[in-house]
Amino acid sequence: MVLEELRQVESELDTRWPETKIEPSLVRISALAHLLGDPQRTYPVVQIAGTNGKSSTTRMIDALFTRLGLRTGRYTSPHLQLVTERIGLDGAPIDPVRYVEVYRDVEPLLAMVDGKSEVPLTKFEVLTAMAYSAFADAPVDVAVVETGLGGSWDATSIVEPRVAVVGPVGIDHVEYLGPDLLGIAREKAGIIKPGSIAVLAEQDPGVARVLLERCAEMDATVARQGMEFGVHHRDVAVGGQMVAIQGLGGVYDEIFLPLHGAHQADNAARALAAVEAFFGAGADRRLDIDAVREAFATVVVPGRMERMRTAPSVFIDAAHNPHGAAALAAALDAEFEFRRLVGVVGVMADKDVAGILTALEPVFSDLVVTTNSSPRAMDPDLLAGLAVDVFGDERVTVAPRLDDAVETAVGIAEETDDPNEPVSGGGVVITGSVVTAGEARTLFGKEPA
Repeated sequence: MVLEELRQVESELDTRWPETKIEPSLVRISALAHLLGDPQRTYPVVQIAGTNGKSSTTRMIDALFTRLGLRTGRYTSPHLQLVTERIGLDGAPIDPVRYVEVYRDVEPLLAMVDGKSEVPLTKFEVLTAMAYSAFADAPVDVAVVETGLGGSWDATSIVEPRVAVVGPVGIDHVEYLGPDLLGIAREKAGIIKPGSIAVLAEQDPGVARVLLERCAEMDATVARQGMEFGVHHRDVAVGGQMVAIQGLGGVYDEIFLPLHGAHQADNAARALAAVEAFFGAGADRRLDIDAVREAFATVVVPGRMERMRTAPSVFIDAAHNPHGAAALAAALDAEFEFRRLVGVVGVMADKDVAGILTALEPVFSDLVVTTNSSPRAMDPDLLAGLAVDVFGDERVTVAPRLDDAVETAVGIAEETDDPNEPVSGGGVVITGSVVTAGEARTLFGKEPA
């Protein structure tokens, strides 16, 4: 019954523009929020932007606040399996019953806003209003908000964040953000508001200059990764890595992070600095080290180098652009020694597919190309043609169904030329799209997180 009601709500929301169709403006979402009593002004906010790592950083910040005793609201996008993942309360997805209730509370106001605009409210705008309303009703002590796309005109940006986190900036969503890296940086810098604290990742020098200029304009306090804070050192460990982080308030050592890759250690450093900044930590004030260790040790980031099974090891990763694919490849190269590693790749047709494949080629011995259920998904035969250009004909196999693709990849990973050689040491990585990762997660029986 509950899932039927949830599907009905999703059916109604799906009549609106999807997240792939945008008319950049804060007018509609501001009008809807005003009718709701501007719930986003009733709690402090930490907002996160950047090209990659936003969801991981958001979940880490959420975990830190929770372990430090605050009630949290978390807003992320897109979801992997179920839309309730997007709106988190107390570190968990909102209850489906509550999700439906929030939508029904908001629903009567939608027509009022739609009627005053040539473009009706988009699905993402409605979801954003739902999240902000749910956080106010809870009520939460702090909201941790991931931008959907860009920064200044993203629907989430009707907030005035106490802390604005800008992760690494690269080129993605060219159809809306354009191909100019500095232009993209200016758009993402828009989350830095007057008097906020800006926590900035290490960037291309031109991007860094754009971000610092925005900070100066907004009179924002700046904390820069690689200068005021950063990863002190990291060591690969079973199931993740051991990290020491130079925070704003001192060194936090012996932190186990159950995530793979130097990029996740960098995300952790930004998350810690953001929470320190929120509480006003500095040279003479450090967060409780035991709470920090517990938060990072228990953080869950689904779909980011997440292990599904062993023998052979099967991982899923939601990398969907060249920057994310390069981070995935670096983690696989640095932290694993597979005898044979097979990639299962399903991508969206509007992405830089050649760039994704080129980044992954050095670490995959073989590639199985497939597709997912999204109407934006690239046809597997077209994907195979692009893959052959990068991998060569002998390394590419086509399997249109994801379940068949995974089964094929597992078989390839277990192959050996020597009958006396053990089959262990093979691995499979399913990647290329958030949708592909989410459907793989469902395939392996994982619950939404």
